[in-house]
Amino acid sequence: MSEFAFQSASELATRIQNKEVGCLELLEYYLSRVERFNADLNAIIVLDAERARTRAREADEALARGEIWGPLHGVPMTIKESYNVEGTPTTNGRPDMKDNVAPQDALSVERLKAAGVVLFGKTNVPLNLADFQSYNEVYGTTNNPWNTRRIPGGSSGGSAAALAAGLTGFDSGSDIGGSIRNPAHFCGVYGHKPTYGLLPPRGHALPGTVAASDLSVIGPMARSAGDLEVGVRVMGGPDALEARGLKFDLPEPTQRGLGDFKVAIWQNQPNFPVSRETESRVEAVAKTIADAGGKVDFEARPAFDAVVAHGDYQTLLWATMGSRNTPEDYAAMVREVDQLAPEDLSDGAQTLRKQVARHRDYLIANNDRTHTRWAWHAFFEDYDAVIAPIMATPAFEHDHRRFGERTIDVDGDARSYWEQIFWAGLAIHSYLPSTVFPTGPGEEGLPIGLQIIGPQFGDLTTIALAGFLEEAGYAFQAPPGFDAD
Repeated sequence: MSEFAFQSASELATRIQNKEVGCLELLEYYLSRVERFNADLNAIIVLDAERARTRAREADEALARGEIWGPLHGVPMTIKESYNVEGTPTTNGRPDMKDNVAPQDALSVERLKAAGVVLFGKTNVPLNLADFQSYNEVYGTTNNPWNTRRIPGGSSGGSAAALAAGLTGFDSGSDIGGSIRNPAHFCGVYGHKPTYGLLPPRGHALPGTVAASDLSVIGPMARSAGDLEVGVRVMGGPDALEARGLKFDLPEPTQRGLGDFKVAIWQNQPNFPVSRETESRVEAVAKTIADAGGKVDFEARPAFDAVVAHGDYQTLLWATMGSRNTPEDYAAMVREVDQLAPEDLSDGAQTLRKQVARHRDYLIANNDRTHTRWAWHAFFEDYDAVIAPIMATPAFEHDHRRFGERTIDVDGDARSYWEQIFWAGLAIHSYLPSTVFPTGPGEEGLPIGLQIIGPQFGDLTTIALAGFLEEAGYAFQAPPGFDAD
């Protein structure tokens, strides 16, 4: 069964339907890999093996009757800890929530189960889903399978690590500051941040939260571009509140290969530099598209000031994140802001002010954001997609110091830790879809991923471009040491 470890979810589903492997048999195979490899990674932090075995037996029995539940029939799957799965804890890495057991499944979990998955565990996250790393006091630290001294990304770091190590067939994360895409990049897998609102997030929440947060989305993570499309189609579509008048009807891609795309290349940015190695990967992908007959443009940019737009995004982001704090922690932040000197314009002070922004400040930033959205809309009248970095460097070493003490080394230059959200924010800020795909390991043997940004509701097009690049060689590679025997 060694060939199953790193196959895509769609390939696994096909093997099941062809009776090449049983659902229970495949589940036991992945559980054995979890037992063998997870201790060094700490990627999967909640196991629900017995219920999964019952579900897998039922899937086998259904298949024997000629029933196929959906496109993921029998595929073993894990999911980010922040999704509610009935009978399992949802803590968001918070010690005060360690006894919170979900009373019912999230809507997306219901839809995934209806598509046939066998859900057998949950994957690790950072505290409050708010870090590029994935560690917390409830479950500990998750390591990158390419180098356990390095981070797997966050906040969907456990999901990316489990996929890369071949411990699961499919997963789903969430993204407000790159939390699907930076782990995909750091671990060498695929991740899709969908158009805002396309995949309803109901049930991806702690108790009492029913309103969808601004910026935040849920989305699939996988070992192939095709699996991302399956995940979007399965989890997408309006929730019951909107279903009377809305329907799920994404435009299908018109391109039939790399040569049909017109792509803008955003390889680097003053004030938010990426490493020369990362920039060279963007250039290599651009050459691949151009060599296939596609059109690439290194100068084209949407008509807005990227630095100003990033400031708007930060206001929206930090205000949204600040609302997730406990009343006590939020009150402490307000007191700290009141004590700041007006002339203190440091990054830390500015972030703190935005975490407790007034409603007026938020509305002004939202209006400015809407100008930016219209600029993107006009830009995508002429271009199919933008290819850009998602982070400045490959995975860095674990760093559990206070946020203000952390930096990221970019070609010898110590850059601000939170500066890294610039690249993720390009898509998040304007509600756009963004697909991360792997380009292979770099000089230190660590994966480098890039993002494809597309027009609003152009999700299938960005995923399709990732698929064509996959065929051209930019595909998942298994990390060394996780052999499939």
